[in-house]
Amino acid sequence: MFCLCVFLQLAALERQIFDFLGFQWAPILGNFLQIIVVILGLFGTIQYRPRYIVVYTVWTALWVTWNVFIICFYLEVGGLSKETDLMTFNISMHRSWWREHGPGCIRRVVRPSAPGILEDYSYVSVTGCIIDFQYLEVIHSAIQILLSV
Repeated sequence: MFCLCVFLQLAALERQIFDFLGFQWAPILGNFLQIIVVILGLFGTIQYRPRYIVVYTVWTALWVTWNVFIICFYLEVGGLSKETDLMTFNISMHRSWWREHGPGCIRRVVRPSAPGILEDYSYVSVTGCIIDFQYLEVIHSAIQILLSV
């Protein structure tokens, strides 16, 4: 049980870091709650506190559901679109950090030459990725589900 909790904590922490880099506020909040509840679940198991174990069990079901939603979101299942600002609570236009920094990706910034466009505004062109960012996000969520089950 202890080793599993350590893996859950490390996986949630790793995911938290990459979600912070992409300013994805919904997953950041979910990851934070995951880290807290895993600590409570570990404490409840060691101290045999049934209420903590029940909270951990209920949260695990919610966590699996959340990760299934993320998989559906990035694979655009059922009318969901990864191009929306849903993961940032419509606060910003940030996206997955993996979109521009995935393995093998070559990122190129192109400044627009049209008049009237702000000087600091730029377009980003990404080519040569070994694996697309949405599949990396799906892999992260699948790992979370496997560790939770």
